[in-house]
Amino acid sequence: MTSTVPTLGTQAAEGSALQAVLLDMDGTLVDTEGFWWDVEVEVFAALGHTLDEAWRHVVVGGPMTRSAGFLIEATGAAITLAELSVLLNEGFEDRIDRALPLMPGAARLLAELFAHEIPTALVSASHRRIIDRVLASLGPHHFALSVAGDEVARTKPHPDPYLLAASRLGADPARCAVVEDTATGVAAAEAAGCRVIAVPSIAPIAPAPRRTVVSSLEEVDLPFLQSLMTYPTPPSAG
Repeated sequence: MTSTVPTLGTQAAEGSALQAVLLDMDGTLVDTEGFWWDVEVEVFAALGHTLDEAWRHVVVGGPMTRSAGFLIEATGAAITLAELSVLLNEGFEDRIDRALPLMPGAARLLAELFAHEIPTALVSASHRRIIDRVLASLGPHHFALSVAGDEVARTKPHPDPYLLAASRLGADPARCAVVEDTATGVAAAEAAGCRVIAVPSIAPIAPAPRRTVVSSLEEVDLPFLQSLMTYPTPPSAG
C-alpha cells in the first residue's frame, strides 16, 4: 500500500459524522471493466479458446487470482496463473495507456471531496502496477492513500482492503462511505461494516440495509454521502 499524500486523519466536514470516503477504481471511477473482459477474450483467443459471454459476470469485480483461475479451469488452457496474470496486466496497461475514460461524475466528485478535505482512499482489487498508472490520470492528490489487491493477504470480497484503508485513515469503518460497482466489492465493504453506495456497471445490484443503489456517480455528492451517516437505513438517491 502506498500513501500518495500525507494521511489526513479523521478530518470531516463540520457537523457531519462522515469520516472518510473509500472508492473502488475499475467501473466506479474509470470506465475500464470492459477493458478487462476484452483483454481476457484476446489472450484466450491467442491460446485457442473462446470465452463464454456468461462468464463475464463471474469474473467481474474480483481479484485477478480468482478471475484468471476461473478462466483457466473453465477453458482448460495450458497456461499457469502467474503467466496469465502477466499477459492480462500487460494487455490492460496497453489499453489504459491509449485511453482512460472516467465514469460520469467521477472528476466532479473527486474535486468536491478534495476541496472539502474529506479523507479519501482508492481501494482496488487491481495490482499496484495498474493502480499507479490510473492514479496518474485521476490525480494522486485526490487520495490520501491507495490499497491494491496484491498488497493484502485477502482482497475483495473479503473486508480486509476496506478495513485497512479505514485504519490507515484513522476512521471508524461504520463512518466510512464506500462507492462500488460490483457485488464482489459491495460484499467486501459491507463485511467491513461500511455504508455502501452501489453504482452497478456490469450486473445489477439490489438495494439492502446500509446500501444505497444509484445509477450514476452524478447522483452522488458530499451532502448525499454525509446523509448516509444520519439515517438508520440509507435514504433514497436522487
